Amino acid sequence: MEDTNFKQTEEILSEIYRNAQLALQSIANILPQVEDDEVKNELSYQHEEYEKFSARAAMLAKDKGLELKEPNPFKKMMMWGSIKMNSMMDNSRAHIADMMLQGTLMGITALRKSQSETCIEGADDVLQLLDEMIAAEERFEKKWKEYL
Repeated sequence: MEDTNFKQTEEILSEIYRNAQLALQSIANILPQVEDDEVKNELSYQHEEYEKFSARAAMLAKDKGLELKEPNPFKKMMMWGSIKMNSMMDNSRAHIADMMLQGTLMGITALRKSQSETCIEGADDVLQLLDEMIAAEERFEKKWKEYL
């Protein structure tokens, strides 16, 4: 049973970490294309939040002796190309918001899936981080919808 707990805890922290890393990469890729100051500020704010989640997941993993899985490099490269191409063609507020919204929704889906498949015990700190990240992603989703 303890082995299952260990594996599930590692998977959840890896999902949180990957999600944050992909979001950080997306924001870094899109930010130079953005001219709208309000959208730039929102992206910068979200970048800071994702950095915190990434750091907290890494710290929890280290404390628990777990190894986090990095995002797939091929996926990151494809995402970079897609974002660059999409934002060069249209860097309007609504288009940037739509691109960010799509990524945010994918993140929420992945995190909620992890949450529903989890039955770990004694890892309240990990479950709390998962809940906090889902709540943050849902706030970001709401914000991006305002820009559409």
